[in-house]
Amino acid sequence: MCGMPQQPPVRSSLTRPARPDASMSLLTNVMDHSLDDGYAEAAVRKQAEGAGGMPKTVRAKLGLAAGLVLAGLVVTLGAANARIAAPAIAKERQELIDRIERETNAADELEDNVDTLRADVSARQRAALSADGGSEQADLVGILSGATEVHGPGVKLVVDDAEEASQDGDGDPRETSGFSDTGRVRDRDMQRVVNGLWESGAEAISINGQRLTALSAIRAAGDAILVDNRPLVPPYTVLAVGDGQRLSTRFQNSPDGLYLHALQENYGIRTGISVEDDVRLPAAPSVIVRTAQPSTEKGTS
Repeated sequence: MCGMPQQPPVRSSLTRPARPDASMSLLTNVMDHSLDDGYAEAAVRKQAEGAGGMPKTVRAKLGLAAGLVLAGLVVTLGAANARIAAPAIAKERQELIDRIERETNAADELEDNVDTLRADVSARQRAALSADGGSEQADLVGILSGATEVHGPGVKLVVDDAEEASQDGDGDPRETSGFSDTGRVRDRDMQRVVNGLWESGAEAISINGQRLTALSAIRAAGDAILVDNRPLVPPYTVLAVGDGQRLSTRFQNSPDGLYLHALQENYGIRTGISVEDDVRLPAAPSVIVRTAQPSTEKGTS
């Protein structure tokens, strides 16, 4: 009896053993398919396109070369513009220099004319007074008024800012303390110096070549010191005609001399005084009296 071929037993799904992680199907799916299908396709497409294009290093080199060419063009254009503008700038500069030289020469000529006219006026005055027998009195008036140039023994006083002078500060510290805390010489300092020299016996005084008269004014404009509206720059050289040794001693012992010494000791303002055998002071630029009139009444001078 022929027997029937035996078929392998079919295992039912009910009898298939379950995966150990069957209960974590969501996590398993995420692990097995970490990249979404759409992203995977895009990555494959980008890789295929890149394979047919230029290598990244070549593209980078081309980009760098293009940038260098552009920078070179910019530099070249800038140099060309500067080269074109250079002659015009040089021409303007030269024109300004020429104009300054012309104005300076004109100012020098005017000053020479003023000196010539002043000398002529002084000579005429002396001649007229000499005819009337008043030459000596005229010379004395000219000296005291600053109208004539003078020379003689005296002192030389140099006043300068401190080495590390500062322009900072609110207001004028002299209004409270009487001294400067900025290391700069102020107009009030020079006023006290000049007044101290007059009181000590000076007969004529000049500051940086500017002759002082009874009408002179020492004031400030910002950080500059003005003498008769003419700005001066430090160091300030004060020349005074008088009995040199006596004038120097009396000034240094006066309140104004002690004030200047205190500025030197406490604030670094530099000063120096010396006795001179002969100092020369120029005449004042102009001595014009607008208000005062000579008296003609008897018994008055």
